[in-house]
Amino acid sequence: MRPAMSPKRQEAGSQRDVGTVQAAAHWRFCSDHVLDGALEAGEGRVADLSGNGNHLEWVQVLGSRDVHQESGAYPCLNWIHDQERGEVLDMLNDESAAARGYFRTLASAPINQHTFEHGYTIEAIVKLPVPFDEEQHSWMGVLTRQGAGAELGRQGERELLATLSVSNCMEYQWVHHPYAAMSSATSWSRYLKDEEWHHVVIVNDTNETLLYVNGICDFACLQQDLKGIAAVPGKGWNIGASEWKGELDTLFTGRLSEIRITDRALSSTQWLTSMKPLRRLEGTNEGEVTRRSSDQYYFAFIPDPQKLVYLNPHMFNAQIEWVKQKHEELNIAMTALLGDVVDHSDAKDEWERASIAIAKLDQANIPYVMTAGNHDYDEADTYLGYFGPARFIDKAYVQGHSPSCYSSYSIMEAGSYTYLWLMADMKHLHTDLAWLRDVLNRHRALPTILISHDILYKREQPSSKSLVQSELGAVIWEELIAPYKQVFMTVNGHYDGSGYQVRANPDGHDVIQLLVNYQDSYRGGNGWLRLAEMDEEHQCIRFCTYSPWVERLALTEELEYPDYRFLIGEDHRFTIPMNFKERFNLL
Repeated sequence: MRPAMSPKRQEAGSQRDVGTVQAAAHWRFCSDHVLDGALEAGEGRVADLSGNGNHLEWVQVLGSRDVHQESGAYPCLNWIHDQERGEVLDMLNDESAAARGYFRTLASAPINQHTFEHGYTIEAIVKLPVPFDEEQHSWMGVLTRQGAGAELGRQGERELLATLSVSNCMEYQWVHHPYAAMSSATSWSRYLKDEEWHHVVIVNDTNETLLYVNGICDFACLQQDLKGIAAVPGKGWNIGASEWKGELDTLFTGRLSEIRITDRALSSTQWLTSMKPLRRLEGTNEGEVTRRSSDQYYFAFIPDPQKLVYLNPHMFNAQIEWVKQKHEELNIAMTALLGDVVDHSDAKDEWERASIAIAKLDQANIPYVMTAGNHDYDEADTYLGYFGPARFIDKAYVQGHSPSCYSSYSIMEAGSYTYLWLMADMKHLHTDLAWLRDVLNRHRALPTILISHDILYKREQPSSKSLVQSELGAVIWEELIAPYKQVFMTVNGHYDGSGYQVRANPDGHDVIQLLVNYQDSYRGGNGWLRLAEMDEEHQCIRFCTYSPWVERLALTEELEYPDYRFLIGEDHRFTIPMNFKERFNLL
């Protein structure tokens, strides 16, 4: 399948050709395009600029107070001037509003019967409420085709015929039933922020469906042959309202600027705007991953690959393939996967994709260790079936598993030292504690890296260094780090973000603690992994964040934000002094 996040880019200097696009329906939400009535008073229609007669009418949904008792103002709608978009419609459909509402196409609108069998492009320019409230604003509808798949005898998400909505995690989701398919298909964006306008674009070419936000396609629907959008006779479209089980669900709160539906797949030069995302990451495409001397070696950490395995498997494959290819050249002594190898523990295809990819390391006899994450657990212990003791039985460096079979330890030589890798399972941490302590007691002379899925998280404060122990992290520190001075590093994923801290144990020895997780960033992580360059000669560890996927992408495309081979900034590239001889003098 063509990678979803690397559609062919337009040649430099190309111009958007929006003037030649004949839309099926086009609505601009400003007062100049109100056909009649006064929306701010709770009535009126919005013109369809396409000329096809797909006008919108306002539908009022009464709230807990009588709207007529208000002073003539309609609290749900306001025309405001936005610095970026000019006049736009501000919608307040929170539960506390005196009255609420949404738009729907007129019963006579031709688009109500249109099934888009030759492809389509849907564009919506919206701004989500600030602050975004997970409870009030969860699953708000931006654009919804009325009706349910069940009315057509469809399978899958039967309550949803077609809808562009906003999840509780502030992701855009496009779910639709293709014209002739029996089940629905879903495309997602990454987790977004609420302080910027979003140009959401859904492009369907009758084969695949791609969803872009401000020019970036995070995830593609892996299904193919997605032709058209099914329609229920007699039903139309909603703007600002989703549906669930045939009834209205969460109404939209936020700002509406423009929505356009075109009955063919458009190139990016034909879109309404070339809106770019706010730059939240710093990066560079300069430099290489190299060894500065023959004595240096690397440890590689692959953070929560769940979104990659689920929706961008080629990126996870690129990570694994790179470790395989660079193992000898860079002297990658150990690779550790930090948990959440799948996004859905009940999805066999995800387990199979992850297992087949990781098998490349097995076949090449390249050492790796794994821990499970919260997404990997189920009642059937599927994780153990794929990545339990049986998978590692022929690997001499793996020395044992806990009674739960989820925790394990490995011993591997690297540079001048023999390292212990202790994988402490988060779910079975308390039941495995005695076993984990026994491993540490028997190997007090071995410098130890402890990995668990859940140790540190990032405090929601401006300080990028503000890391806090989780509940399980506190147990790990008290039981598995403080009494054992050989533990010099911990690594975890699970929580959104990346950061590090150096903390002294009770003996005064430094413990490096890393939080590494990019699953909530662009494209589920964009293939970024964390490398630790162990430099005994210069007494330091250099950490960098690198994407083998972007390296591969650069062979065929000109790289644009956020396609950085290396992330930079203090949370992604840093050096920590390490006097190896002094720190590892453990006897």
